[in-house]
Amino acid sequence: MDEERALYIVRAGEAGAIERVLRDYSDKHRATFKFETADEDKRKKLCEGIFKVLVKDVPTTCQVSCLEVLRILSRDKKILVPVTTKENMQILLRLAKLHESDESLEKVSEFPVIVESLKCLCNIVFNSQMAQQLSLELNLAAKLCNLLRKCKDRKFINDIKCFDLRLLFVLSLLHTDIRSQLRYELQGLPLLTQILESAFSIKWTDEYESAIDHNGPPLSPQETDCAIEALKALFNVTVDSWKVHKESDSHQFRVMAAVLRHCLLIVGPTEDKTEELHSNAVNLLSNVPVSCLDVLICPLTHEETAQEAATLDELPSDKTTEKDTALKSSTMVYNGMNMEAIHVLLSFMEKRIDKGSSYREGLTPVLSLLTECSRAHRNIRKFLKDQVLPPLRDVTNRPEVGSTVRNKLVRLMTHVDLGVKQIAAEFLFVLCKERVDSLLKYTGYGNAAGLLAARGLLAGGRGDNWYSEDEDTDTEEYKNAKPKEELLKPMGLKPDGTITPLEEALSQYSVIEETSSDTD
Repeated sequence: MDEERALYIVRAGEAGAIERVLRDYSDKHRATFKFETADEDKRKKLCEGIFKVLVKDVPTTCQVSCLEVLRILSRDKKILVPVTTKENMQILLRLAKLHESDESLEKVSEFPVIVESLKCLCNIVFNSQMAQQLSLELNLAAKLCNLLRKCKDRKFINDIKCFDLRLLFVLSLLHTDIRSQLRYELQGLPLLTQILESAFSIKWTDEYESAIDHNGPPLSPQETDCAIEALKALFNVTVDSWKVHKESDSHQFRVMAAVLRHCLLIVGPTEDKTEELHSNAVNLLSNVPVSCLDVLICPLTHEETAQEAATLDELPSDKTTEKDTALKSSTMVYNGMNMEAIHVLLSFMEKRIDKGSSYREGLTPVLSLLTECSRAHRNIRKFLKDQVLPPLRDVTNRPEVGSTVRNKLVRLMTHVDLGVKQIAAEFLFVLCKERVDSLLKYTGYGNAAGLLAARGLLAGGRGDNWYSEDEDTDTEEYKNAKPKEELLKPMGLKPDGTITPLEEALSQYSVIEETSSDTD
C-alpha cells in the first residue's frame, strides 16, 4: 500500500508532493531490510519512477528524499536487475559529483545529495553483479579517487569522504583487478595514507615519527568512521604487498606504518570504536613488509630519557599512585626505544584472548603480527619476552594455570582450533629464540608437544632461524625446582582426547579392549 501511494504521487505529482510522500515512506521504512515478495513489482516501478524524477530540475530537498528511498529499496537484490542500467548509474555518478569534471566542492547545499548518492551506489554495487560490471566500464574507481583528492584536506565534508572510501572498499573487495589499478595506476597507497594523516591531524617531527598528544581529545565519531573506512580500503590495496614488495616501495610502506603507529596511540570516541579502529590497524599492519615495521618503535630523544629518569627520581616514596604511573610508563621503554605501540598491540592481544571467542578472526591477526615483528626485530622480541615471559618465579603451578599473559598463551597451545594453537605456540617459540629447552621451561612438554612434533624437535634442539646469543638467566626458584620437574615425562591421549601420562593412557585403552572382548 505504501509503495502504491508513493508510486502514484511520483508519477503524477509536483516536486513538493513527491518530497512529502517519499519522506513519509523513508521515515516508515528506515529500518526495513526484509521486504514483502508480493510488492516486489511495485518497488521496481517505484525505483524507475524515482530515477525519472532525479533527471528533472527539482529542489535539492526533493533529490535527497528520492535518494533516501532509493537507498532503502536498493537493499532488496531482486528489484535491482531492471533498474541497474548504465543510464541510471550515470545519473547517480553525476549527483555524487563523480562525473568527468574539475568542478570543486563549494556548494554546501549539495553535500547531502552527494552523500545520499554515494550511499545508494554502495548498496547497488554490493548487491548487483550488473552494477559491478558497469563500475568497471565507467571507471568508477578512478572517479572515486578524483573525488577524494578534491576533499582530502576538507574536514567539514567527512561524510563525503567516508562513503567515497566505503564504495572504494566495496569495489576493491569484489574485483581483484581494481586492487591492482588502485595500487599502481591510481596511486591509491599514498592517497589513502594521506586521508589517514588528515583524519588523525598528524604533525610529523621526523621522517617517520609523529607528535603524540596523550592528553589530547579523542577522535570525533566522523573522523573515526572515516579512518576505519580508509584502513579497510588500504587493506584491499595492499593485500598482496608482502609477495611483491620492491625496495623502491620501502619509503611509502614506512610512512604508512608510521601513520598506523600513530593510530595505535590514539583513541576514538568510545571504547568499542577504539577497538574497531585498532583492529583495522592491526589487519593493515599484517600487509606491511616486515622489514618496514621497524618504524613501530623509535629511539627516545635525549630530553625524553632525561625527563623519564627525573620523574622517577623526584617522586617521594609516599606518592605511591604517581610512582606506579611513572613506573608503568617506563615499562614501555626498552633499550632506549619507545615501545608504546608494541605495548598497545600486546594489550590488544590480551583483550582478544580474554573475550574467549572468535579467536580465528579476532586473535590470530595480532598474534601473527607480533610473531613476525619478534622474528625480524631484536628489540621488539626482547621487549615482548620481558613482558610475556619474565624470569620464572612461580614454579609450583602448571604453566597453563594462572592469569598472566604467559598462562593465557600456554592454554591456547592446546586449543581445539588448529590455526589458533599453532600461532600461539609459534609466538612463544620465537620469543624463546626457537630454543626447545627455553620453550619447555616456560610451557611444559605436554603443551609444546604439538609444535615440537610438527617441527621434528621432540628430541630437543632449536629452529631454523638465527637469533642473537643474549643470555637467558634462570631465577633461583627455577634453578632449585629444575631437577624435580620431569620435563620429558612421556604423555599420551586418553579416550576422551585429554592429555595424561602415557602409562595411564595405555591402561585405559587396555580396559576398553577387555570390555569389548567380554561383550563379543
